[in-house]
Amino acid sequence: MKRLAGIVVAALLATTAAAQAQTAWPTKPLKIVVPFAPGGSSDFIARLIANPLGEALGQQVIVENKPGNAGNLGAGLVAVATDNHTVMLSDIGSLAIGPLISTDLPFKLKDLQGVSMLGYSPHLLAAHPALAAKTLPELVALSKTKPINVASAGSGSPNHLGVVEIAQITGMRWQHVPYKGGAQALTDTLAGTTDLILNGMVATNPMVQSGKLKLIGVSSKAPIALLPGAKTIAEQGVPGFESGTYQGVTAPAAMPADAVAKLNGALRKVMAAPDITKRMNEAGADVTTATPAELNAFIAKESTRWETVIKTAGDKIEGTK
Repeated sequence: MKRLAGIVVAALLATTAAAQAQTAWPTKPLKIVVPFAPGGSSDFIARLIANPLGEALGQQVIVENKPGNAGNLGAGLVAVATDNHTVMLSDIGSLAIGPLISTDLPFKLKDLQGVSMLGYSPHLLAAHPALAAKTLPELVALSKTKPINVASAGSGSPNHLGVVEIAQITGMRWQHVPYKGGAQALTDTLAGTTDLILNGMVATNPMVQSGKLKLIGVSSKAPIALLPGAKTIAEQGVPGFESGTYQGVTAPAAMPADAVAKLNGALRKVMAAPDITKRMNEAGADVTTATPAELNAFIAKESTRWETVIKTAGDKIEGTK
């Protein structure tokens, strides 16, 4: 009887220890890799949530920028991380597109798993003020006299492929000018080095509001309250067009399910806070959270959508030929 009691006690202790091990995560600072240069939408959200997320998890949260190759450099670093304390906050569209553009990437989509969506903001199609076009039809007509130089966050980024799709439907003549991130692309468009940019609203709208850029169209399905009077790209000759910046957190596929679940809960709690929601809305983004399974399904859907655009473009993926 005593022996049986001892076995029961040992089993209970083992179960308790296992439960404590599961709930102990994180046991050290959490690193959020942003695979783009500072100043873009991903960077904005990562730094907005770092402190409150750290409070929710009971550990410091560090944001680290690793720009390059349209976000694929940072994604590759996170995919092979083995410390269970390294995740990525990025544009989900870029993540889904990467393997479609480059077959020699150091990671595959299966090497990463979804944690949670964080927010959505439409792209703004904006031009340098000197460009002689105020609407998309005027832009298309102007491009027939000379190709439009279009800046993007890199080859294969969602804003690059968004322009590819617009050009496919309207016949716009254009030349792609890729950068290592949206912030650098935006800087050169502001300077007039490039003519046009399709970029996240969080980073681009302040430049539109200040008059440093001219708004051509919004990539949402319907007009948005933050930009009264602004026309959508869809209603200017590209029926059904919709794109945008879908920000989310992904983790290495090997990260334990209990850690992913705990991080998902903490992220959803942080994003629901009134001050975070207010900051997101003021920047032009809607808070949009999801379960890990829902985010994985969204990534797969984005991959299918952009694969069609890429195949249709063929050798015109980088601009008019």
